Amino acid sequence: MGHGHPHTHDHSHDHDHDHGSTPDALDLSIPDSELSPADVSRRGFLRGAGLLGAAAGLTGAGTAGGVLGTPDIAVAHGGGQRTGDFSWKAGDHHIHTQYSSDGKYRVADHVQHGLAYGLDWLVITDHGGATHAKIGVDKVNPDIVAAREKFPEALVFQGLEWNIPAAEHGTIIVHPGKKEVEVLKEFETNYDGSVKGASSQSAANETLAIAGLNFLAAAKKNRRVSDAMFFANHPSRKGLDSPHEIRGWRDAQPEIALGFEGAPGHQAAAIPTSAFGPGAGRGFYDSSPGADSFPAYPLESYRTWGGFDWMTATVGGLWDSLLAEGKPWWITANSDSHSVLWDTSIRGANSDFNANGRYNDPQHGVKPDVTAGDFWPGFYSRTHVGAAGDDYRHVMDGLRAGRVWVDHGGLIKSLDVRARVQGDRNRRGGTPLGGVLKVRKGTAVEVTIDVELADKPNWAQLLPVLARVDLIQGAVTGAAADRDVFTAPKTRVVTSFEVAKGKKTASFTYSFGRVSSPFYFRVRGTDGNFSQPGLYGAAVDPTGPKLDVVGDADPWLDLWFYANPIWVLPY
Repeated sequence: MGHGHPHTHDHSHDHDHDHGSTPDALDLSIPDSELSPADVSRRGFLRGAGLLGAAAGLTGAGTAGGVLGTPDIAVAHGGGQRTGDFSWKAGDHHIHTQYSSDGKYRVADHVQHGLAYGLDWLVITDHGGATHAKIGVDKVNPDIVAAREKFPEALVFQGLEWNIPAAEHGTIIVHPGKKEVEVLKEFETNYDGSVKGASSQSAANETLAIAGLNFLAAAKKNRRVSDAMFFANHPSRKGLDSPHEIRGWRDAQPEIALGFEGAPGHQAAAIPTSAFGPGAGRGFYDSSPGADSFPAYPLESYRTWGGFDWMTATVGGLWDSLLAEGKPWWITANSDSHSVLWDTSIRGANSDFNANGRYNDPQHGVKPDVTAGDFWPGFYSRTHVGAAGDDYRHVMDGLRAGRVWVDHGGLIKSLDVRARVQGDRNRRGGTPLGGVLKVRKGTAVEVTIDVELADKPNWAQLLPVLARVDLIQGAVTGAAADRDVFTAPKTRVVTSFEVAKGKKTASFTYSFGRVSSPFYFRVRGTDGNFSQPGLYGAAVDPTGPKLDVVGDADPWLDLWFYANPIWVLPY
């Protein structure tokens, strides 16, 4: 990012910028309103040519480092894409094909459906395992390459669903390139918990997981792949992802380990059998503690809340405990699509997965599948990424920077959240999702929230109606002494905004007053159909998501969106 070292300039405005030698027009931490007329013109030219985002991306913009330590800020935020317009791209980083032992669809089937349901990017993440490592990871690549050529309007990544040693599953994403298969194959062979027989809880297996992340970082550093990243999947499903493991992943490789699924896939799983659904737990979250589960997790953590994972849905819970430390840790929402509810496809006849690493192409099976718990990619869950360009790298840059909001059932069309110096109404001003606003102590700060409301039915033929937006604020208290803590006592819902009916947009502003200590905030919204006080009481979260009932949770009637946080750091 052109920042050789962190330092503070005394500008005439309230923001702190670590400029180094970066020209002001290229330093996206400086709002347009604070540039000279010549630099405004220069930035406009670069932005129009699509060069400004590229420059920022090359500098490593994002929030992968901690937000408190000065060196991390210099790495992660000094030239960060805090201002300017982003292209928000919907995607899904958790999709299985006929190259998974429990999948059946072709790559093209998923891509075609994902495009039809509005996605811009998809990640093919077949399960790691001995057969996949030996055969599947190679064989799926030509199908992915063919999909890239056949559907040029989609970005199709090859990834992997990693069996994290000593933990749950996770998505590995690598940038397309000549060695994408080579790197994935080597990673899977040497670091997959199933391949290595390293699934159980042990210190050695936890170390193997860190070694896997180190391998990906080295592959990126040595330019075997342009980029690589990791998100933990369905983290609470079986209680396997302990707080210290999550902190360990993130701290070992903050540029690689970026977050977890805020909402798991399999959202159709809790449709009642009376409605011809599977009648299971939403997200297939219907487990109970096992031998490898983290013992301190409560029983409520094994269920979803309004379709979201307990770690994300609990105000003052595990996610907030990470954010309160100043750790950038992002959420996503995905389909985990294996078999789609009511689809009539079946695996191809005469398939031999172990011998061939794949099932034969699916064929018509006559009967709708009422046991499947999945939707097609984009049909229900979406991860929206603010990208500065239209290619693979900019989507990965956006994910790493945390410019992400997620929704279910098309609850809203768009979301723009910005931390601002109070009174700043520059359209391109402020600090967007995932960013850090640094201001002098005593500066008045506010958040602006602009929502474009749904104006057409979703894929269930229901018009989603946003009823309420909640603003959640928490103090930044620094590194936790106990790495297994999963509470943030100083986080709570500070206000809620009711959304007027019959409008196309909704805008809200909330003043944090004159700030003197670091904090973060995040927003969520809901259709308001199901709510209950949060796990830590009504004083913390008066109208939080409701615990989903196993076998009786129609996902289309309980819609939420969540956004990644923004930090405010007074100095």
